[in-house]
Amino acid sequence: MEKTPTNNIVPHNINENDTAIVSLVGAGPGDPELLTIKALNVINHADVILYDHLVSPEIVALFPTHANTIAVGKRFNCCSTPQKTINQLMIDFALKGQSVCRLKGGDPFIFGRGGEEALYLEQHHIRYQVIPGITAAMGCCAYSGIPITHRNVSRGFTVITAHGNDYDIDWPTLAQLQHTIIFYMGLHKVAWIAQQLIAAGVSSQTPMAIISQGTTPQHTHLISTLIELPQQLALNPLASPALIVVGDVVRFANQIHSIPDSVNNVLAL
Repeated sequence: MEKTPTNNIVPHNINENDTAIVSLVGAGPGDPELLTIKALNVINHADVILYDHLVSPEIVALFPTHANTIAVGKRFNCCSTPQKTINQLMIDFALKGQSVCRLKGGDPFIFGRGGEEALYLEQHHIRYQVIPGITAAMGCCAYSGIPITHRNVSRGFTVITAHGNDYDIDWPTLAQLQHTIIFYMGLHKVAWIAQQLIAAGVSSQTPMAIISQGTTPQHTHLISTLIELPQQLALNPLASPALIVVGDVVRFANQIHSIPDSVNNVLAL
C-alpha cells in the first residue's frame, strides 16, 4: 500500500531555521529525570508552554524563565480549561511565529487527547511534532515494584480509562483475558471497579493496588485485594492522580524493591 505523505508532520531532525511549530510533548509520570532528552530540549527552547495539571511541580520548576507558561489543565470536579480554548491557544501562538510546547502528563497519545490536538493542527495546516513520554502505567508500576507482565503470571496487559460512561467497559471480556488490568482516572470509582470485576468472575482475592502521585516524592501505593481495598482506601484516603492495578503481578510489589529513596511511602494491607 502506498503511503500518503503528510506535509504538516515535522521530521525528527528539525532545522533551527524552520518556521515555528507546535510540539505535543509527553512529560512522563512525574519524576523530572524520566523526561526524554528530546522533551527537555523542546521545553528549554519553547516560546510558549501550555501545560496540563498532570505535569508535576518538579517539572514545572524546570521551565525556562523566557517562556510564556500557561496552565491549561483539567481536574476532577474542578474548573478546567475547555479543549476548544486549548486548541485555539496553540493555533494563535503558532500563527504569531512562536514555538509552542503543548506539555502533557505521561504520553500525549495515551488518554492525553493528543490525537485530537494533532488532527486539529492538521486541519489548520500548522506544522507540529509528537514527542512520546513514559506513560503513567509504566512509570508508576516500575517505581512500585510491579512488573506489568511476568512469565507464567501475566501474558499481557490492558490499559483502560475509568473516566466517562460507566457502560462503556466490557467487564466479562476483561475478566476472561487474565491480563494485568490498569485503570487510569479511577480513584473515585475504586469500589465500583472492584464490584464489576468480581461480578464478571474475577476472584475477590485478586491483588489490587492503587498508586498515588506515582514517581514523585509523594509517591504512595496501597496494596490489598479486590474485596478489601475499597474499605482500606476509605480508611487511608489517597490523592490524585492515581492509577489502579489489578492482577497477580501486584504480589511482586512486596518482593521487588526498586523504589528510589525519595519514593518510599507504601501501605501494604
